[in-house]
Amino acid sequence: MNEQGAFEGGWADTECRPPLQAGATYAAKRRSAVSERFPGERVVVPSGGLKVRSNDFDHAFRPHSAFVHLTAELGTHAVPDSVLVFEPTGTGHTVTLFTRPRSPRDGGPNGAEFHSDRRYGEFWTGRRRTLPETSAELGVEAAAREDLERALRGRVPTRVLRGVDAHVDALVAPHARADADAELDRVLSELRLVKDEWEVTQLRTAVDWTAAGFRDVVGELPRAAQLARGERWIEGTFNRRARLGGYGLGFETIAAAGAHACVLHWTRNHGPVRDGDLLLLDAGVEADSFYTADVTRTLPVGGRFSDVQRRVYDLVHAAQSAGIDALRPGARYGDFHAAAMRVIAEGLDAWGLRPYGRTARTPESDLYRRYTLCGSGHMLGLDCHDCAGARRETYLDGVLEPGHVLTVEPGLYFQPDDLTVPAELRGIGVRIEDDFLVTADGALCLSSELPRGADEVESWMASLR
Repeated sequence: MNEQGAFEGGWADTECRPPLQAGATYAAKRRSAVSERFPGERVVVPSGGLKVRSNDFDHAFRPHSAFVHLTAELGTHAVPDSVLVFEPTGTGHTVTLFTRPRSPRDGGPNGAEFHSDRRYGEFWTGRRRTLPETSAELGVEAAAREDLERALRGRVPTRVLRGVDAHVDALVAPHARADADAELDRVLSELRLVKDEWEVTQLRTAVDWTAAGFRDVVGELPRAAQLARGERWIEGTFNRRARLGGYGLGFETIAAAGAHACVLHWTRNHGPVRDGDLLLLDAGVEADSFYTADVTRTLPVGGRFSDVQRRVYDLVHAAQSAGIDALRPGARYGDFHAAAMRVIAEGLDAWGLRPYGRTARTPESDLYRRYTLCGSGHMLGLDCHDCAGARRETYLDGVLEPGHVLTVEPGLYFQPDDLTVPAELRGIGVRIEDDFLVTADGALCLSSELPRGADEVESWMASLR
């Protein structure tokens, strides 16, 4: 018997009829918005494919956020190389999801995939849905990926979310308008600015699991303090919770102890976690729906802040509180950053720490960048830094609306070799970050379960040890 023959016949019928996913109804409304925006044009939104980590091992698959937004696909079911196609009709669009169906067992043209394809075969990577199962679960017509090329033929003006799937990019000739694809990217990004009720529920779930991860970390601080690579213990502790409660991480966990806290995106996480130091933990669980939290707490490893640590922490806390107070519908997006920076500036001035001197030619807005560097927050959703393709006038220079979800995260970072600050401040980094939903009359803190003030942080940590 040949190898193929060993796998032919004898298979049970395991076709199932899954219910419509809870998010599918909302995804259908988003697809309708895309259809209305591009009448008479074909729109192509790929999920993207697998990316090699080393040799024949791939990174875990994570679809493009625009694709997720328009399908409500879940991490446990997401299929690489899927493509959503809006085909224009006289009254709108028909929408088809081209995807890889379940590995066949019938001995047909693709019959060997099940056992011989290490990247896509069910024997190797697990069961995919059948096309009818995909259609039932996502509420959209499903077709085999191998039919995509035929579906993209014809002289129909076509917009593609480019740079996601090289094969799709090659199949579709450029649009007559040079900026057509870039405009599609902007529209899909801006469509995510205001979250619907289902999205808010997903973000709440992600934040709740993130808070659980922070509690886990506090309980493990004594153990981490005994290890040469204590930051790795902290990272692993949080990451375990992320995999238990969601699809995984929204971004690589920042477990920065001591002077590492002065590195904004410290993800090497190979240093010790010493009693007497601060631990800056910036982390977020990504829910199964791919919506992510993004929370930061700066924790005294031994459970209590030193006087100088508390002085820095209290200033950052005051700045964050000022930024939070500026969150309301109708406010300019930049208002919360400006409010936080006013408090930082006043505090640094009171400490005699205006960088470059009071007569410097540096623009006023840049005077404190040596110690703060970045902005004080960002939109949050399917991406940690969500809606990045939106136009400046709708995002950075825009106005807050109910349904916006964003972070407020001012920080102070005194580099260990910075001679412009007193020695006692060098190597101290503090950031406090929370996630907020803009409501009709203000803003709701989604991460309020985690304490912010120094006294509350100390009491909370004591209760978990």
